[in-house]
Amino acid sequence: MFKKLPFTLVFALFASVTYAQTIVSTSPQDQNVVLEEFTGIHCVYCPDGHAIAQAIQNAHPDRVSLINIHVGSYAVPGNGEPDFRTPYGSAIVGQTGLTGYPAGTINRHVFPGRENTAGQTAMYRNYWSVSANETMAIGSAVNVAVEATIDVNTSVLTVHVEGYYTSNSPQGTNMLNVALLQNNTKGPQTGGGAGNNYNHMHRLVEMITGQWGEVINTTTAGTFVDRTFTYPIPLDYNDVPTELADMEVVAFISNTHQEIPSGSSVLPGFTGLTNANDAQLRSVSDFPSTCKTELTPEINILNVGQNPITALTIDYTVNGESHTYNWTGNITSLRSETVELPTVPFVLQGNNTVVVTLPNDDDNSNNSITKTFAQAPVGTGIVNMELHVDNNGSQTRWYVTNSNGTVIYNGGPYPNNNPQVINETFNLTADCYSFRVLDIPSNGGGEITLTDHHGNQLYHTDGNYGNGETSPFSSNGVLGVTQNQLDNISLYPNPASSTINVKNAENANVQVFDILGKLILSQENIAMDAQINVSQFQAGTYFMKISKDNLVTTKKFLIIK
Repeated sequence: MFKKLPFTLVFALFASVTYAQTIVSTSPQDQNVVLEEFTGIHCVYCPDGHAIAQAIQNAHPDRVSLINIHVGSYAVPGNGEPDFRTPYGSAIVGQTGLTGYPAGTINRHVFPGRENTAGQTAMYRNYWSVSANETMAIGSAVNVAVEATIDVNTSVLTVHVEGYYTSNSPQGTNMLNVALLQNNTKGPQTGGGAGNNYNHMHRLVEMITGQWGEVINTTTAGTFVDRTFTYPIPLDYNDVPTELADMEVVAFISNTHQEIPSGSSVLPGFTGLTNANDAQLRSVSDFPSTCKTELTPEINILNVGQNPITALTIDYTVNGESHTYNWTGNITSLRSETVELPTVPFVLQGNNTVVVTLPNDDDNSNNSITKTFAQAPVGTGIVNMELHVDNNGSQTRWYVTNSNGTVIYNGGPYPNNNPQVINETFNLTADCYSFRVLDIPSNGGGEITLTDHHGNQLYHTDGNYGNGETSPFSSNGVLGVTQNQLDNISLYPNPASSTINVKNAENANVQVFDILGKLILSQENIAMDAQINVSQFQAGTYFMKISKDNLVTTKKFLIIK
């Protein structure tokens, strides 16, 4: 179901030039292009269409308006995917004669010999450029101009549209259309080469004037049209968040529901900014649980001040260790920029904290964000997988990948109509790993559990993983499947800084490994309550392997400085 969005329209129509225009030209002009592209997130060739359309606009930035309409089967979202469709797309595409995606219309005009369907307006992307160039060389009966502002305190959009007829329209009545678009929406796109981070531009979210526009009753030469619309922008469209800074307005006049003689587009300006200098730290990237010891934070900075932001000193700490990044650029009012901070090493702990802070400005309440993330589960060198295969075994595949990205174990697809339990054993060296499961039709599969040979759970899913998921874990690589854990041995203090005590380990042999499995220290026949010097160790996570009488246990400890 699509949401019904409330809007109010305030307009005035002036049918003579008694009221002089303010933004529209009264001189005869050629047509501007309005390219409506029909697209979808699962359309493999649509990114090529996006690029072609964008190139046309880049070549004629003041003459070309783009409207990307997500519609049809390729626009239907899968589980967890954003829904970019609108209530308007089906009717618009329904009058085009479209037979495949991507397709588009140039000013809703029929270009003989280029149509998807004879006598209809939809064309494949290879005809867009030539058709746009032809259109921009044809005189227009009406000129169109638009300006817009957004009140940042109320999210109300005000759109002012003017039209001026330099000659008689072929139709006695015309339609004025105002489309609201959103740019820079990250999301999935088949064929886009960016996974779930494809940058969707010119995405139609609302027709402020309704499906086919508002009526213009007088369309003769000398007619001046002046209309103002106010529209409260909601927080989201189909649960896709709205970003005020990314909105775009396209206004165009159509002779009927077809034939657009001209149009114009604008990025709204903003009102209600109260501070001269105000950088808002809008977001910091989420950090999943990890077994890695390097971090690359990504932040988004929004300018909610009146002045451009050209330089910032960004402070960020990871588990208390401070770093500074000096950013330079240019962020104008209510525009944002995503900044990837330099990768930094850190000491991995059970629970980890990242704090990002911007410098003092006119409002310090929006300058800092704290994020936390956990250490991925740590297992031994023997990991067991139990995978329940359902009747659709051919849909399931899985992979175990090491820190270099090399697949070291994998399985699937499996036979259909043969429910079974797959048991696999992985012999792992000390490293950081990821377990990835895929389901081709994106509806999940059976239960999967990974445990080490002590029974510690490293991964579990009940099968509701959609098209797939990836989960990290690490192996200390120092225990074998036949080794047993010694009782009553303990380490203290833990964390330690200079010395660590090993209690109840008389005559045992001790080996200390770092998180990557490298042997750091070895001692034999230690005392009952031995004291080991760790003052030269770097801060981090270590494992102590304690062997005695053919029995082995491993203890984890932390070094802090």
